[in-house]
Amino acid sequence: MKNINILWVDDEIDLLKPYIIFLKDKGYDVTSVTNGADAIDTISAKTFDLVFLDEHMPGLSGLQVLDKIKAIQPDVPVVMITKNEEENIMEKAIGAKIADYLIKPVNPNQILLSIKKITEQRKLVSEKTTSSYQADFNQLSNQIQYAQNFNDWVEVYKKLVFWELEIESLQSSELTPVLKYQKEEANTNFTKFIKKNYSSWFQQDGTNKPLLSPNLFKEKCFPLLKENETIFMVIVDNLRYDQWRVLSTVIKDFMKIEQEDIFCSILPTVTQYARNSMFSGLMPLEIQKLYPNMWNGAEEDAMDNLHEDELLQKQMQRNGLNFKMSYEKILNQKTGKRVVDNLKNYFSNNLVVLVYNFVDMLSHSRTELDMIKELADDEAAYRTLTLSWFQHSYLFDFIKALSTERKKVIITTDHGSIRVSNAVKVVGDRTTTANLRYKQGKSLSYNAREVFEVKDPHAIRLPKFNVSTSYIFAAANDFLAYPNNYNHYVSYYKNTFQHGGISLEEMLIPFVLLEPL
Repeated sequence: MKNINILWVDDEIDLLKPYIIFLKDKGYDVTSVTNGADAIDTISAKTFDLVFLDEHMPGLSGLQVLDKIKAIQPDVPVVMITKNEEENIMEKAIGAKIADYLIKPVNPNQILLSIKKITEQRKLVSEKTTSSYQADFNQLSNQIQYAQNFNDWVEVYKKLVFWELEIESLQSSELTPVLKYQKEEANTNFTKFIKKNYSSWFQQDGTNKPLLSPNLFKEKCFPLLKENETIFMVIVDNLRYDQWRVLSTVIKDFMKIEQEDIFCSILPTVTQYARNSMFSGLMPLEIQKLYPNMWNGAEEDAMDNLHEDELLQKQMQRNGLNFKMSYEKILNQKTGKRVVDNLKNYFSNNLVVLVYNFVDMLSHSRTELDMIKELADDEAAYRTLTLSWFQHSYLFDFIKALSTERKKVIITTDHGSIRVSNAVKVVGDRTTTANLRYKQGKSLSYNAREVFEVKDPHAIRLPKFNVSTSYIFAAANDFLAYPNNYNHYVSYYKNTFQHGGISLEEMLIPFVLLEPL
């Protein structure tokens, strides 16, 4: 490792010689000057890794020198050292983005700790993260191996996401492929769990059933409704739990997380099925029977979600609720801006539901547009792109405005997505759905060991579109490919983000209640 070059600026530098000798013995290169003018000349001629700066000096003050230093070397960390504990001095220094603030008298170990914290933080964090993950590896493997119920899988997934974000923050780590392997192992075992248990969740005597899409409003949203209070429910289509965790890092400055849960999307994990189920409070089979005019057919399509507000009204009526409700679907910037501009017009409602489709459009665009593929070429980049959108979106403006109006906000989604990499062959006729993660049709040919097959859709409360309709679902990071033009098909869709099948990322999705700070 290269030597750390330190500039120390203090008008009483002779009194600090023991400190400078101490640091040189530790391997640091220290240049000392006694005034601000010399400090500016020195930093103009040489690059430094760190500056110790006395706040109170004759001539130019420490704060004045700080401004000059930042103008010359904007990224150099500066540690302010002062006898002055006045709050306004501290605030000005912090506002100028100092790296640390020390009050005289200081001792050598304080100085050394400050240097290590600033110059070796990434290395120390990397070492601690590596050792912590290595220590947790066996325990996490056991949790994956012996998960028995939905709550066990929630804990596994939360821990995987935690380590994914921790390891990602290191930017470069030998742990990345190890964690990737653990995620794949987890999804393989989660698929076995779903195959074994999913249909039992829809039996009359079903036990250990998790919170599923049709029960979300009834169990999580409706109990929050009160007279003379407005709840805002934001549904971000296709928002994964890991993406929520990234968004939460900027939301926490405006809202506190009062509640954070994970619930289970129904199969297929696509908008037509999962979101209609949420709004109606019914499984798709019941929607088709009760409201056939609101169920438009077998293929997933944006047209199949034209009745969400009507379905929600009917669900509220069935539950004896007569609260006033408003619904908006935001598909573009223009609508997003209008929602923000008209914020106070929504306050006459008890429940305001806003559906944002950007993340879903992003995942589909990534499949179709080379530019988006370049911008989001892996999981980390996909999260970063989602965060970048959010920080510059009218949705973020809307949440910040709600925080000042002291309003509660729910953030949730209908399903997630997974980055697919392994093609599984399937043959179907013209009526077979086009989705890459599930197929519904009457003449499907496939290897049953490679998919989750449901020959009787009614058993999992899905509609039949003819007598012999069956469903199959891709698992883990598989996608369903037709044999015709197979190599082109596989090459085109490999490493794209898809949804509709079985994976932790698609099925285990966030429900978050936010309250103003």
